[in-house]
Amino acid sequence: MTITLPRSSQAVGRASADALVPDATEQGRQALSILIVDDEQGIREFLQKALAKEYSLVEAVGSAEEAEALRSRCHFDLLVVDICLPGLSGVDWLSEVMTPAFQSDVIFMTAFADIDKAIGALRVGASDFILKPFRLEQMVSAVRHVMERRQLKRENFVLKRRVDALYSMEGMVGNSPAITEICQLTKRVAPTPSVVLVEGESGTGKELVANAVHQLSKRSGPFVPINCGAIAPELIESELFGHTKGAFTGAQQAREGLFSYADGGTLFLDEIGEMPLLMQSKLLRVLEEGRIRPVGSERDIPVNVRLVAATNRDLEQEVADGNFRQDLFYRLNVLRLRVPALRERREDIPLLVEHFSDQLAKKLGLPAIPFSHADLQRMQSYEWPGNIRELKNMIERCLLLGRLPAEALQNGDEMMEPGSGQGYPCEWDLDRVEKDHILRVLDQADGNKTQAARQLGIARKTLDRKLHAWSA
Repeated sequence: MTITLPRSSQAVGRASADALVPDATEQGRQALSILIVDDEQGIREFLQKALAKEYSLVEAVGSAEEAEALRSRCHFDLLVVDICLPGLSGVDWLSEVMTPAFQSDVIFMTAFADIDKAIGALRVGASDFILKPFRLEQMVSAVRHVMERRQLKRENFVLKRRVDALYSMEGMVGNSPAITEICQLTKRVAPTPSVVLVEGESGTGKELVANAVHQLSKRSGPFVPINCGAIAPELIESELFGHTKGAFTGAQQAREGLFSYADGGTLFLDEIGEMPLLMQSKLLRVLEEGRIRPVGSERDIPVNVRLVAATNRDLEQEVADGNFRQDLFYRLNVLRLRVPALRERREDIPLLVEHFSDQLAKKLGLPAIPFSHADLQRMQSYEWPGNIRELKNMIERCLLLGRLPAEALQNGDEMMEPGSGQGYPCEWDLDRVEKDHILRVLDQADGNKTQAARQLGIARKTLDRKLHAWSA
């Protein structure tokens, strides 16, 4: 049954409103609020009673001035506003209050089909525009649509925070116990000024961890990385501390060092085990005093720099061998974060493959590759001596070739092959298992869709529809 709301405020059927809106026990009372602003009492009461069946707070007033007074005391998720109001019009009122901090959605109502008014309403940020007289289900549907969209935004915000916490922290992709522990420690230590030592094999992502420490520290200065092993020993002091004009041959003008550039931020010393012993003693002095002295200068300069160092060497063994200063090691060894090798976190490989495939496909302008379950098993069984760097390069090669190279990942007899009895990962949902299985069968049929459909026991049209949906 449909009801047309007349312009007369007294000609509305309230019993019909009860019939149209589901009972609260069936629909559930949502924690959302609505403010109705209309100068006709009948319409206000009718809409208030109808919408109160679904929403926890529904208020109704007859003017913009009353609405603003109520809005200043209470938050409303949705405003249902008549354009033509006594005194200040609905559009003029919302034009005044719609600042960047405005948090409500708006549905405008009007009895006059004026295109200029509709455009004006939409320009001030209305979510919908409804002409009077309207059917009750039309209004209820519009309200539900706005509220569902609002709920989705809230849920997406919460979900994004959960995903960020579980799967990614400044580029750290994975949900293995090792990565989860790294993320938790990083978040705990980042706000402090303490030195952090990041250990791990080459290619494991030590710089990502260092950058995450900086980003989560909220320091105002920049993140400045330097690879100690890539700079000639005689130049590293100048690179770090800067130099004055004429300090050495070729120093035609003064130059600031990386410590000065990183002032207020974070300096990342990668491969600190490669630093010469003489430079190690000077670095120790900077860490203890918070001051640097440019080459050729006679005065110290104070700096406020957070130091994060990284190494793929065993510094304790380097100390024992006389290649690294013991006192500097103790100064660096405040908190050690060990980034695991990729072979130690094989369960993260499917997530990393998906991440790099999407990232590199956009960069190269190529379609992403739907890797089969067998491909992922081969990747998870490979030792990855080059760690994540090697995996990323492999994915890029796959995108360029359009497939996983046949000669790839040949590192032993332990490699899993299809039919080895290994099942799908338990974390995969049914849709992902179905997709992987269909693509494997299609691959075995050399792309023959008719043969693959027959083997799968489905119609060719069904297979075409699924393939089309996956490629969209």
